[in-house]
Amino acid sequence: MSSPVTNEELIESCGDRELDLPNGTETLSGILGPLERGSYLDTTDVTQAVFTMIGEGAIGRKFYSARDPPALGEDYPDNVSF
Repeated sequence: MSSPVTNEELIESCGDRELDLPNGTETLSGILGPLERGSYLDTTDVTQAVFTMIGEGAIGRKFYSARDPPALGEDYPDNVSF
């Protein structure tokens, strides 16, 4: 596929490709389909569009960060070091 490529062309040629997410999979057409127009100059543009359009299923545990300090009464697991 040559650049630039429209959203429609990308979905037509690669829309059935699945992305593995923490809570299942989603097709590229399912992620980028809602974009009615647009074009991409390179893979960086496509990646940014996917990051922008992908749903909450891609984030795993919502509002969780391994960087947060333990809550009162909780300890870090033994295998975590800082």
